[in-house]
Amino acid sequence: MKNNRRAVVAMAASLCAFTTLSGAWSAAHAEDTFRPECFSPAPDNKKVIRYEKREGPYKIAFVNGFAGNDWRVTAIQGAKAWAARPENKAKLAEFTVVSVGNDSAAQIAAIDNFIAAGYDGISFIAVNPTAFKAVIKRAAQAGTVLVPFDNVLDTDEIVQVNENQFELGKMKAQAVVDAIKKAKGKVEGSVLEVSGLPGNATDRDNHDGMRSVLDKEAGLKVVQVVGNWDAGTVQKVTADAIATNGQFDGVMVQEGSIGALNAMKNASHPVVPFGGDAGNGTRRLLAEGKYPGVTAAQAPVMSSVSLEAIVSLLEGNALPQKIFLPIPSKDNAELKEGADFFPKLPDTFYTTTGYPNCFPVFTPEELLGQKPDNT
Repeated sequence: MKNNRRAVVAMAASLCAFTTLSGAWSAAHAEDTFRPECFSPAPDNKKVIRYEKREGPYKIAFVNGFAGNDWRVTAIQGAKAWAARPENKAKLAEFTVVSVGNDSAAQIAAIDNFIAAGYDGISFIAVNPTAFKAVIKRAAQAGTVLVPFDNVLDTDEIVQVNENQFELGKMKAQAVVDAIKKAKGKVEGSVLEVSGLPGNATDRDNHDGMRSVLDKEAGLKVVQVVGNWDAGTVQKVTADAIATNGQFDGVMVQEGSIGALNAMKNASHPVVPFGGDAGNGTRRLLAEGKYPGVTAAQAPVMSSVSLEAIVSLLEGNALPQKIFLPIPSKDNAELKEGADFFPKLPDTFYTTTGYPNCFPVFTPEELLGQKPDNT
């Protein structure tokens, strides 16, 4: 009976998804969708997606790719913390988390395995933005709801959860440029851009956002290095860049900023405008060193919003195809101990612990109480 019910639901969901995705090209407005205060449509969103409502509890998986940095660890902890909350746990028959490395074939294979196992929904951080066309089709045929987040896909066939990555990069670069102009009276000198993991949509869009600001400044020389969103790698490439190029007039890091700050400290680099992430250690060092600039975050607990979106879709609610969450940011001069960073918590703790428009933010205890391993 369970298999028959699932087959019927799969067919209905596939038909519903096809109809919605093929025909709904009018712009999606907030009033057309479920809980727009949380699932806010991106400015360029053009579709609303709805699936046939199905009975819970649900089998849901989170298929992570690369797991080698603090951001990804917190994303996994956030997903598990969401699943552990009583109101969510009651809706779950199973919740599984796996990390498969930076290999799109391995990630697609894992997603296919969950589809074959009858999972109702799968969240994932896409290793590659263009490699998932076939698996999207297989998921639709099986009635499995896919909702990627962070590193999303170049498709409009499924709901995707993200922040505006272009604006995130632009925000950091603009803060650095503005601070250089304030200090010097004009924008000149050299700046360091530490990019992320190559091949990902997030890295691409952050980079493009930064360059939309930097390329307008004829007096700036931009040195770009690849940090892979990993603090250790960021520290090494920053140290190498300083050794090769000398001191910089500004620094921007997609993720792993504490590594750049440690490299600068070790090299006795002067305090310069800095655009970085919202890691606890990053914000502490920026505040203590009085670095001008901004911390702007791609909050890792976005993972929990993607899971909330999956459940909302399984319950028959309509969501924008392209969801943009607000970018948590803070001027470095306004960072306050006990509110924006916490000396008693690990430097690896990520200070942006939720999206209050969606549900109560996670406490440090909720996040740190979860292990980032496969379950």
